Amino acid sequence: MAKYETIIGLEIHLQLKTKSKMFCSCSNDSEGQEPNTLVCPICLGHPGTLPSVNKEAIKLAMMMSLALNCKINKQSKFDRKNYFYPDLPKGYQISQFDEPLAHDGHLVIEVDNQTWSIGIERLHLEEDAAKNIHKGDKTLVDFNRGGTPLAEIVTKPDFKSPKETKEFLQQLRLIARYLDVSEADMEKGHLRCDANISLRPLGDHDLYPKTEIKNLNSFKAVEKALMFEEKRQAKLWDDKQAPQVTETRGWDEDKEETVLQRTKEGSSDYRYFPEPDLPPIIISEKLMQTVVSTMVELPYNKKDRFVKEYNLKTEDAWVLVNQRVWANYFEEVMSDLRAWLFKAEGLSEDSDEASQLWAGKKEKLSKLTFNWISSELFALIDNNFDIKNLKISAENMAEFISLIYKQTINSSAGQVILKEMFNGADDDPSHIAERLNLAQIDDDSSLEDIAIEVVMSNPEQVAEYKAGKIAVLKFLVGQFMKESKGKANPQKAEEILKKKLKD
Repeated sequence: MAKYETIIGLEIHLQLKTKSKMFCSCSNDSEGQEPNTLVCPICLGHPGTLPSVNKEAIKLAMMMSLALNCKINKQSKFDRKNYFYPDLPKGYQISQFDEPLAHDGHLVIEVDNQTWSIGIERLHLEEDAAKNIHKGDKTLVDFNRGGTPLAEIVTKPDFKSPKETKEFLQQLRLIARYLDVSEADMEKGHLRCDANISLRPLGDHDLYPKTEIKNLNSFKAVEKALMFEEKRQAKLWDDKQAPQVTETRGWDEDKEETVLQRTKEGSSDYRYFPEPDLPPIIISEKLMQTVVSTMVELPYNKKDRFVKEYNLKTEDAWVLVNQRVWANYFEEVMSDLRAWLFKAEGLSEDSDEASQLWAGKKEKLSKLTFNWISSELFALIDNNFDIKNLKISAENMAEFISLIYKQTINSSAGQVILKEMFNGADDDPSHIAERLNLAQIDDDSSLEDIAIEVVMSNPEQVAEYKAGKIAVLKFLVGQFMKESKGKANPQKAEEILKKKLKD
């Protein structure tokens, strides 16, 4: 039985997807660029230079704040956070201290079929530092990243397990990508996380000195590092050597352990004071309305709607919602299927009959669409596939699903047709089915002729079936499908075979 309770909080840095840096006009796209080529006197901190605020960064940070249910301050300000480090040429970082952009939010996550609300203490804007590159006994500095706009998100210590932190970070990344405020790629440094962890005896309500873990560049690393710290700190408590001071530890990926770096500074060590070169940020009602109007449906809400509107299972809804482009593609296909159904029945979309028809057919069509997208279409693509290169339009996909739904083609034929469409066949699915002679055989007399041929050609299996070996029926259905060249409906083939075997 556990003796200790784990307390975890996160400090997250999210690089904002702006064209220029936070306080100057230098390009914010440093990926793949030669070192120290995207710099200017302002981001290098030359004397006499004056920064100016990137308004787009403010808008993106506001969007992220609203998505995290934060309250946005009508007025916030920038401060100087003073410390010396080779990657900080000014000797201070422009950040926000006591008047952040936003505060008091929350994000709901699901872990092991349980829902948790994680508090967000604050979201503030700041500039990123440069990048240190260690080569042997030398350290080189690339200032291209210096000045990149960051949204720092500080959570409340509401996490009780490493698994919760991993789920939270994955949801945060998904939100950032839905809003298009950041690529949020941890491996590329767009999303960086410092994790604070402490333990306390069960039933104790005090907070004890925490350990801050740095150098976490993947979701797996965050989870592993926190799991290691749980064990390390539990042993300290068992040995009556509970942490006495707040300390910073780094994560050693190779050894899979944390390593002591230094004792942690407090806010007073940074000698914060208001940034004299920048005026306060004033959030007008007009700006707020502009930002709100650009918000899109967020992942958690979309998942709930997919479950309710399309009767998808929660886990199936997440498969689509986890990639916004595929969620949108699914909805476009469903919209085209709806139009096809009404046209086939000669109904007006606004009529009560149309609404009732769609209510009755929607669940089956949505599950059919999900299965073909998630199983068959996803099987044709790799992890680097860009949906922009998909040659199957939503309209053609809807027509394809309608052929399956009407049993004009069976699943085997469907796989062939889908592959043809994926590879760029310049034709719609109906014409492909006709060209390849893949339409299902619906004529009962033709199907009965095939059944007779199967029964006559397999006397041993027929005898086994009649003797009670029911499993042999699958073999006979297979032979039926082979004789029909895959164009029979398997369910109908089984029905006809059963009738013939009774004779």
